[in-house]
Formats: sequence, structure tokens, C-alpha cells
Amino acid sequence: MLALALLLAGGAAAGCGGRATTHHKPGTSHEQASGSVGTLLATVDASGHKLREVPAEGAPEVRLALRPDSEDGWNLQLSVENFRFTPDSTGGAALPGAGHAHLELDGRKIARLYGPWFHLPAAQVPEGAHTLTVRLYADDHTSWAVSGKPVEGAAQLTVPAPGASGGGHSHGDTSPQPPQSPPPGQGQADRTVTITVRDGKVSPAPARTELRRGERVVLRVTSDRADTLHVHGYDKELALPAGQEATLILTADRTGLFEVETHESGLVLTQLLVR
Repeated sequence: MLALALLLAGGAAAGCGGRATTHHKPGTSHEQASGSVGTLLATVDASGHKLREVPAEGAPEVRLALRPDSEDGWNLQLSVENFRFTPDSTGGAALPGAGHAHLELDGRKIARLYGPWFHLPAAQVPEGAHTLTVRLYADDHTSWAVSGKPVEGAAQLTVPAPGASGGGHSHGDTSPQPPQSPPPGQGQADRTVTITVRDGKVSPAPARTELRRGERVVLRVTSDRADTLHVHGYDKELALPAGQEATLILTADRTGLFEVETHESGLVLTQLLVR
């Protein structure tokens, strides 16, 4: 019996196939496995996974692009920085800049991704306008986060009605939008924010713009150098031609605190506080 007990203990220590990295520490959940990277927060992401906070400098980043497949559906490409996919160690300790991704369609998880490419069949996407979101996770299934927000990217996808032009599907485009014409009449915009960027300085000084959910905000930005505006959380982008005013119209349909910044110069222009 003693020999049998030793044999069982040895087997448990070795783990499945001898890969101890795929198992949790005794007494921990799959969201609290070993690993001292960052800070484990009490808050969770949209799918209920705890956030693992890391500094913004050197943090993982992800962008999502869609391309229609020649036969069916779409091919999704994840462009990542400071991150690598580690399918062999999923379930183990959180390692810096490593893990996998989740794919969500309108907030519903539809796949776990272990690499930069994924084929999305047309049968999984119903007719209409949708939002695809990819979110990066550590090996222990905690969600990588910066400033209390999950590291994620999104793209829009519209599926036309049967018989409409476009071959039954279209793909999202995450490239910066051209400047939009401002809505006619002052009554169509609940808030208008006018910002100027000159010599690396933002005027007026960055502050919070408070909105109620459902309100429409118009961002009018003039930069002395070509750049790209990005609204975090909404994943909206806008090309900023040098010396020309560019306009982005946004409906604040998500609550929270969202930063508006420039890509090239890395300047925070304002923060949208939606209640």
C-alpha cells in the first residue's frame, strides 16, 4: 500500500504528460494560478474574468482586421505588440506578454484564439450590423489590463440581407475614417468639443467631457501635423490631416471613462465620461 501511495503521489506531481505548466497550484482557481506579473484586480471584464493590471509601457496591444474569404465568411487577423501566443502553456502561470485571445460577437464569446489568424464562417454571423471584439488573456485566463481596462481591439462587421450587393457579406475596416461633415444644425449634437494640437501641446488642456448614455458628441480636432485620433473603448479612429479641422461624430452608447488620444504623438486630447 505504501508503494501504491508513492506511485500515485509521483503521478500527481508529474501532471498530465509531465507538463506541470498546464495545471494550477493546489487551492487556486484557473483565474488565480501562480504568477507574479502585474496586479490581480478585483474587477472583471465583460466575460467575468479578473483583470491583471500591468503598466502601460510595454503592455500587450492588439488590433483586429477582417478580410472576406473567397469561399465563405471572413478571415480575421490579430496584429499584436508586446505579446506572443502560448497555446502549450494555457492554464499555467501568467507570464509577461503571453497567453491567448477570446473572440466575441456583440459581447458573446464565440471562440478562443491561439494564433494571429482565425476563419469565421458566415453561418456564425446573422444578418445586420455587428461588433467583433478580441481580448487578450494570460495563460491563467486573467484578462490583461491597462489603467483598469482590458486590452482589446474591435472591428465592425455588416452582413447584408440575402440578395443585396456585396456577395452576402462585407468586412469591417479599422483604418482611420476620413473627416466627417458635421451634422447640420446645432440641435443634432448634444456636445461639441473643439481641440487644437500645436507644437505637441493640446488646447484647451485635456479634461473630462461628461455625457449621458445615448447622447451624441462631436469632436472637432485641428492638428498642426498629420496624425490619427483614436477613441478608446469605442475603437473609433479618425485621420487628422495637417492644418485641417477633422470631425468625428460619436454616439455615447457605452458607459465608462474613455480616453481620446492621438496615435503618432501619443497625446491625450480629452476623456469621455459616459454615465
